[in-house]
Amino acid sequence: MKESPLSNRRPVPVKVFCNTIMKNPNTTRRSFLKASLAAGTAAVISGTKGRAKIIGANDRVRIAVAGLNGRGGSHIGGFMGQKNVEIAYLVDPDSKAVARRIDEVNRKGKYKPRGAADIRHAIADKNVDAITVAAPNHWHSLMTIWGAQGGKHVYVEKPMSHDVHEGRVAVEAQKKYGVVIQHGTQRRSSSKIAGLHEMIQAGKFGKLKISYGYCCKPRGGIGFKSPGVSPTNLDWNLWRGPAVIDTFHANYVHYNWHWFWETGNGDLNNQGTHQLDVARWAMDPKLTNPTRVMAIGGRFQWNDQGETPNTMFGIAEYPNGQYLFFNVRNVNYNGYQRQVENEYYFEDGGKIIRNKYYAKGSDKGEDIKIHDGKVTPGGEWGSFIKAVRANDPSMANGNVYDAHYGCVVGHLIN
Repeated sequence: MKESPLSNRRPVPVKVFCNTIMKNPNTTRRSFLKASLAAGTAAVISGTKGRAKIIGANDRVRIAVAGLNGRGGSHIGGFMGQKNVEIAYLVDPDSKAVARRIDEVNRKGKYKPRGAADIRHAIADKNVDAITVAAPNHWHSLMTIWGAQGGKHVYVEKPMSHDVHEGRVAVEAQKKYGVVIQHGTQRRSSSKIAGLHEMIQAGKFGKLKISYGYCCKPRGGIGFKSPGVSPTNLDWNLWRGPAVIDTFHANYVHYNWHWFWETGNGDLNNQGTHQLDVARWAMDPKLTNPTRVMAIGGRFQWNDQGETPNTMFGIAEYPNGQYLFFNVRNVNYNGYQRQVENEYYFEDGGKIIRNKYYAKGSDKGEDIKIHDGKVTPGGEWGSFIKAVRANDPSMANGNVYDAHYGCVVGHLIN
């Protein structure tokens, strides 16, 4: 079993952030590794940039969206649906994606966004209040930390970090600069899930022993793409950014980067981040990291270019004797009534599955009357805007600490 907190079984690349890379974009994470580890996590965060500005209740919130394919479209639509919110920048190293999204926002909204390839242009703009990060995983923490240093609030897609160490640095950045950081784990905005977890933590069903999540989405192999020249519309050097990748191939863009270690984390910390987060949320709220983790799995059936597991089962043990179980199946997933789910198992033999409580030995579940738990209202998008207007990091549904501790479990299992 592996002791925590540690990195993945692959070597941990510290994707180095902060002022060092801001001043010298050619600094590689490998060259920064020794310095960052020697200095300690808090010491990596340097500089004296200002905190977020105060936004009045009736003031317009100006947002820059980074990463315009996939989830980026959801960010654009979600924030355009909020009152008095402007999409001020659309950022992506793919110029075609920028042009397409600018046209979309121009047609649907009343504000005209600016396009950029590099998020640092938006961070440098004093009129921008927040950035949202929907770029590939290897950019998540770096953009989050840059945003915090620039006094911008941050909505960052899951997973917040690509490895354990950079998650720690993101936490230190939030503590230093005091901005709102909200993780893109939408279930944190569900008052019903919050209410169920409040009941579990209050002992309504006995003591929770195992919090179990699974992600069993059917996926296929990605085949093989030969090394080649990146398309002219893509700034390849900027796209790979802190990732140590020598050669372009078409499987990196624009979704299959999930299945390569330098850019993604596999489905465990892709879709699975949601169910991992819910599983940890139900446990004792005083818990941080597990004491021990074990896992078994691999990439089976597919003969393809991908690297990350498509099948994985992991167990995390916590200091209070609670366990988090997690199961990933992209193949051989038949038999699961739902593709993604969370279940709860109690010391006396009872269990909760799909909001029904089953007493020990019973196959007949009783519906649970769940009260509305405590969340910031407004859903995933509206809650973030409320937290930004209040300049209150504690209002984030899925704050930087929840994001970090949830991601750590996934990194350790991976």
